[in-house]
Amino acid sequence: MNYEVLPGKEQVFEDACARVIETMQGIDGHSQSRLFKEVGDAKRHYLIVSVWASEDAFRGFIASDAFKKVTNWGAQNILAGRPAHTVYR
Repeated sequence: MNYEVLPGKEQVFEDACARVIETMQGIDGHSQSRLFKEVGDAKRHYLIVSVWASEDAFRGFIASDAFKKVTNWGAQNILAGRPAHTVYR
């Protein structure tokens, strides 16, 4: 999952991601997740890399109420654009 965060919203985003990753720990089909941040001046791009047993398990999670509860990006005006999800097989 690829994200660009608005200036000044980095910590809010990182805190929300920590909640998402914690929530993911108990979900069937999920193995592990890590948050990565681009380095350098004024870089606000993030990447969450997750390992899932199947693409269906991943898609089920991002469509779930659990995911919606911990991701309130729009209401908090955090993201600079729509997140992009890339699936690697």
